Parts: sequence; structure tokens; C-alpha cells
Amino acid sequence: MSSPTFNSIATILEADFKVDRSAISPATVLTDLGLDSLALMEFVFAVEDAFHLRIPEDRLDPREAGITLQRLCEVIDAESSGAVASSVEAAHA
Repeated sequence: MSSPTFNSIATILEADFKVDRSAISPATVLTDLGLDSLALMEFVFAVEDAFHLRIPEDRLDPREAGITLQRLCEVIDAESSGAVASSVEAAHA
């Protein structure tokens, strides 16, 4: 996977959280990134800031076991699409 979303997430992990690029793949589980629970939450906040959105906890709880970077990308893409649709609907209301 080499989507713009994944590439942005990988860049955040490398630059801000000093995760080795070889440890970053779509199948990487968030809890396997070597980040403690606080850093994991900071990572999610950094991703939200980078994509200008908020990820509802019911869509993605980073403390939940088994969540992969692929799943994070899917949630971001879905939330981004929803945000665009909401702003278009608001503009036409």
C-alpha cells in the first residue's frame, strides 16, 4: 500500500515519533510501533491534526488490540469523505 494517507502517516511516525521506516507497513499493529500509551494517543492526535479531522473513538480506539495502520488509513479516508460530504451539504442548505 502506498496511498497518500499511508505515506502521510508513515512520515509522522518517522519524523515525530522516531519509528524506524522498516517497522512501518499497512499490516503493522499500532501497539507494535514501540510507542507507550501516551505516545500512541499523541500519534493519533498528530494524525488528526495532519488530516484536519477528529476520529470518533467508536470508529478507532488506538488502545484496542489489533488495529493496524491499514485500518487507521481506512478510518481517515472514511472520515475525510464524510467531512467533505457534510461541508457540501451545509453549503447547499
